[in-house]
Amino acid sequence: MPTVKIYSKGGNIPAYETEGSSGMDLRAFIDEPILLRPMERTLVPTGIYLEIPNGYEGQVRARSGLSVKHGITLVNGVGTVDSDYRGELKIPVINLSNEEFKISSGDRIAQIVFAEYKQVKLIKVETKFDLEESGRGEGGFGHTGI
Repeated sequence: MPTVKIYSKGGNIPAYETEGSSGMDLRAFIDEPILLRPMERTLVPTGIYLEIPNGYEGQVRARSGLSVKHGITLVNGVGTVDSDYRGELKIPVINLSNEEFKISSGDRIAQIVFAEYKQVKLIKVETKFDLEESGRGEGGFGHTGI
């Protein structure tokens, strides 16, 4: 099992809540509550600093309960924390609802999943016809009809 080093200004250390959890909840670490108005976005500090091993990334994801019940989600869908980033983890949230939402210190605002990855080598070809054909071809969004 890979090891991720963590420093937490507030002493809050994320943990897996159940045996089957893939993500750990991230909590706000703020001096005063943040009032997020409709369609407003902000960065929410967590007080957490990570050292992720090379070959792994942290994937910051929205919490489904906040998204469904309150319209609070991530500005960038899924955020990536690279293994060489050492700054404070801040969560880019947006309020997609029609009501204000208050974020207080200690509130669970997102989750993080650690995933292994491999870097690839890009090889430039002269034309698109130098790419191997596939069954899908150039069909775009919705092309499969499903």
